[in-house]
Amino acid sequence: MAKSSKWSIGVCSWSLQTDVTGVADTMRQLGISQVHLDMGPAVGESAQAYLKAVQAQDWTISATMIGFPQEDYSTLEAIQRTGGIVPDDCWDSNRERFFAAADVTRQLGVKYISTHLGFIDESDAGYAQKVKERTQCLAEKAAENGLTFLLETGQETAADLKAFLQDLKHPNIGVNFDPANIILYDKGDPIESVRTLGPWIKHIHIKDATRTETPGTWGAEVPWGNGQVGAEAFLAALTEIGFAGTIAIEREAGDDRVGDIKLAVERLTA
Repeated sequence: MAKSSKWSIGVCSWSLQTDVTGVADTMRQLGISQVHLDMGPAVGESAQAYLKAVQAQDWTISATMIGFPQEDYSTLEAIQRTGGIVPDDCWDSNRERFFAAADVTRQLGVKYISTHLGFIDESDAGYAQKVKERTQCLAEKAAENGLTFLLETGQETAADLKAFLQDLKHPNIGVNFDPANIILYDKGDPIESVRTLGPWIKHIHIKDATRTETPGTWGAEVPWGNGQVGAEAFLAALTEIGFAGTIAIEREAGDDRVGDIKLAVERLTA
């Protein structure tokens, strides 16, 4: 497979399903020095202890990530209803959650904060305007903190996300590109999507998947290099657009996540 020596390899902390010390220990074992860090514990009841543990580590935080408690990924319909900043009854609390995460991200000296917005849908003008206004609100908070707000790909086509970004025209908004999500949500070709979104891509998830054969259902996540992303073509596309950031391995399925992440490291550096 194509070698990725031109990029720093990281890992998504939540993929390892352990505490900060466990994440750091696994990173050392795998020879990884960069982490895409989950901000959930940093804005919860154990925030102080979590941040103390984070700051004690000898690692580089390539970006932070904040999710939202109401999100239900059990089905495509469920996440469309509950995802990101979309649900009205959760907006006030989710806005404050993002604001708190942005403040901590700045304190940690990190320049990127990422999240899933939820589904972008221009077919409903009222819905579309709501999502744009809320995105603008979060982007302004990011800007106040000197951050770039990264929208993760997958729940819409690259063309639709590009149109959304062009409409917003916000200098503090970029993209965290996840090629597997393009496949899992059946939203097109990840290689062409890289080219479409190239100017906005600031951070990468290394994740692979196979496409569903039943429309309206999930595809399946698989270890990097075993799916339909096309590892060599994907890395070549990153070179083509001049990507110079971190590629962070994400694994959210399987019974041996550490083993699968190790395999991804080996394939990325072979």
